[in-house]
Amino acid sequence: MQINSAKDLNVYQKGCELVMRVFATSKRFPAEEKYALASQIRRSSRSVVCLNLREAWAKRRYEAHFVSKLTDCDGENSETDSSLDFAKDCGYISAAQHEELTALCREIGKMLGSMIKIPTPFLLSDHWPLTVDFKLLSDPCPPTSAP
Repeated sequence: MQINSAKDLNVYQKGCELVMRVFATSKRFPAEEKYALASQIRRSSRSVVCLNLREAWAKRRYEAHFVSKLTDCDGENSETDSSLDFAKDCGYISAAQHEELTALCREIGKMLGSMIKIPTPFLLSDHWPLTVDFKLLSDPCPPTSAP
């Protein structure tokens, strides 16, 4: 299967599932958590796929940048997992909901870990030699001579 976009990755699709499930679950948190735990867990889950994974995909021309952004994804995934622990401990989600959501976090973490450990299949390798069309780089508004 050809992967044309980060959206084609299984980890992206699992991440989107996590985002939507976290969002639906956090809507039932108490009002006093609206700007605290609910907001934090939503941001961290979105950062896994919506922000950092898409950014990693855009930077896959350079292995170090790609791996760095994947590491950020993994960190946000771990933060989401920790927030789910707090939500369970505070009684905002059931043990069953906690198990389902943290299992999804673990699955995403394993996928990200594999990509971090062996990034080569995801990297762009045909970027050298760099070809530049100098006509496109020429100044579209050359300076005019003074009268």
